[in-house]
Amino acid sequence: MNNRKNLGYVLIPLVLALGVIGGIFIGKYTSFQKLSPGEEKLRMIMELIDQQYVDEINTDSLLDKTIPDILASLDPHSVYIPASELAATNDDLESSFGGVGVMFQVLNDTVNVIEVVAGGPAERVGLLPGDMILEADGKKLSGAGVSSEDVFSTLRGKEGTKVKVSIKRKSSKKPITYEITRGEIPSNSVDAVYMIDKEVGYLKVSKFARNTYNEFFTALGDLRAQGAKKFIVDLRGNSGGFMDQAIFMANEFLPAGKMIVYTKGRTPENETMAVSDGTGQFQDSELVVLTNEYSASASEIFAGAIQDNDRGLVIGRRTFGKGLVQNQIALPDSSAIRLTVARYYIPSGRSIQKEYKRGKDGKYELDILDRFNHGEFYSQDSIKLDQSKKFRTAGGRTVFGGGGIMPDVFVPEDTTGFTSYYIEASNMGLVQKFAREMADSYRPMMKGVKTVENMERVMARDNSLLTAFVDYAARNGLPARWYYINKSRNLLINQIKACIARDLVGYDAFIQILNEQDAAVIKALEDLNAGKSPTRLK
Repeated sequence: MNNRKNLGYVLIPLVLALGVIGGIFIGKYTSFQKLSPGEEKLRMIMELIDQQYVDEINTDSLLDKTIPDILASLDPHSVYIPASELAATNDDLESSFGGVGVMFQVLNDTVNVIEVVAGGPAERVGLLPGDMILEADGKKLSGAGVSSEDVFSTLRGKEGTKVKVSIKRKSSKKPITYEITRGEIPSNSVDAVYMIDKEVGYLKVSKFARNTYNEFFTALGDLRAQGAKKFIVDLRGNSGGFMDQAIFMANEFLPAGKMIVYTKGRTPENETMAVSDGTGQFQDSELVVLTNEYSASASEIFAGAIQDNDRGLVIGRRTFGKGLVQNQIALPDSSAIRLTVARYYIPSGRSIQKEYKRGKDGKYELDILDRFNHGEFYSQDSIKLDQSKKFRTAGGRTVFGGGGIMPDVFVPEDTTGFTSYYIEASNMGLVQKFAREMADSYRPMMKGVKTVENMERVMARDNSLLTAFVDYAARNGLPARWYYINKSRNLLINQIKACIARDLVGYDAFIQILNEQDAAVIKALEDLNAGKSPTRLK
């Protein structure tokens, strides 16, 4: 049964469920009014420059440089897309990442990685969300004038070719260099699906693409057939995508008539609402949603609908806080603008959008770094909730507005085992490189049977594996420091095994092994088995 067919009659209006991506509606410029005094002044200035300026000037090019500043003075997400960049930008929105497998934004003249595609080339060498790309193949990608087109043209290329990127990372004082082999980018959005115990199924959703709901619904059914009665939906690192997919997913867990999301703008066409239709097949299943600071937009719609309806637990860290709705409007020269026209609100009445000041003050773009520096990743006490923005869930619990979604259960970033040795090994990509060599040596012994159990039968014991890695790292520029190595022992072995499993068994196995030491997953499983997640609403 495909619930999406029936659900369409309940979402009001349908525009909310038709091809909305990361809060972007596809709009049309439909009316031309008489010029205001300000518009007439701008037209006159452009004519004077065109006709009388001492040098000949391409006024179209001048406008291309001026329009971004005008839009940037409004809010952080209203942007101008030149015609030369529009096709490549829309390709990214369609999940065609090309080249190395990253999604990025150019903020404050810096290329910020906002998502690394699961199983893609960039992830395999060790790139992380939050990295800032400084150079690619010697071409500077930071500073005034850097554009999305510069990034696309440098990172994309033929499959099998290599690109060397230099990145800045918060854990390293010096730039880090990675060589990435361009390859096919995985198109699936439900990256990992497996039974974490006899009654709990785990799903990792990396983005909200056009087919995410179908993948998600199929995965839920497969897990239920294996005995799953409870579910962990992992949205950590999911920067969003098509919002209708998040609505359909939330509908699977909600009874009829429950608010999922609504928008408010200045005009009636931007006043929209989505309500559950009661056809969801998992309304009685216990649920945990995992979030972190890179969970944004559609991820926040899903997590917010679950939290505000008291339908499950949200566990992890505060979400990004992206709740502005943009219309993508085509301009006559085939360029486009994305203009903010509304705000998202979740069922309690909270706006998802974090606060911002108009204009480029730089604070908004650095918000996640500020959270890190203020200790929010490690201590719930460091989070300052706005006491003036209290809201109530369906069950009467107090939740707070002010941007993003604060989890019901805070789990700090786990730094157990983090030492200078581990950080340096990670930044140098040594774990991934070593694991690739080990996977090649184990592959003939697997005899084509791709399971974690079969892999563990042929793999070296933990101590031997760690010793082999330390020797490999020493040969590749990282001297052994056994005091720190022993402190990082469990973390290193876990990540080495996970990377070997990714190459030998698949991405599900990679996530499955990492989750064995993941504090948020362990807490989710603990709370589900203790019956702490609400089920069907009364």
